[in-house]
Amino acid sequence: TDEVIERIEYELDVIKEKGYSPYFLIVSDLLRYAHENNILTTIRGSVSGSFITYLAGITNINPLEYNLQFERFLNPQRPSAPDIDMDFQDDRRDEVIDYAREKYGEEKVAQIGTFGTMAARGAVRDVARALGYPYSLGDTIAKLIPMGQQGFKVTIANALEEVDELKELYDTDEDAQEVIEMAQKIEGCARHISVHAAGVVIAPDELTKYTPLQG
Repeated sequence: TDEVIERIEYELDVIKEKGYSPYFLIVSDLLRYAHENNILTTIRGSVSGSFITYLAGITNINPLEYNLQFERFLNPQRPSAPDIDMDFQDDRRDEVIDYAREKYGEEKVAQIGTFGTMAARGAVRDVARALGYPYSLGDTIAKLIPMGQQGFKVTIANALEEVDELKELYDTDEDAQEVIEMAQKIEGCARHISVHAAGVVIAPDELTKYTPLQG
């Protein structure tokens, strides 16, 4: 129908103009491989509003049938990139990653890293230990720092403003003051690096041309 043709042409124009054609083709390819090898997959998010992804086998919902908007997924007026959330069968996701490496090149595919950072309590305990203070000092200070809620972290500076007992300890105990001041300097710094639970990057060229790598 005219509506279908118009929608296809519109979406293709937006995808092409923004330069995301390779992204859609790679996603379609990975899902095709998974389906052909009986690897369970799930797609989440606003991608269901795209008719092109429906035709490419990425989604199984016809957005025209449910009046879903393409712009919620990829808006031509906004710079944000399209986000296709793919979930693969947990015990077989390595097969998909291995396929990507074989198909697109070992040197172009890698799992991304994630950095664990120094939270307020951990920073206090680490500093107290590094400076040679008794464990009890670091533990006492750390326990006066409230735990964050719903993803919001409490910083040492926040705690000093909100917790009178911590502020009093800082004002009256030189050892505690040294620990707190030093802990604030390393709070938020990277503590360790590990492999991200899900993220994989596929580059058009060798990854070493874009970013440092760690084996």
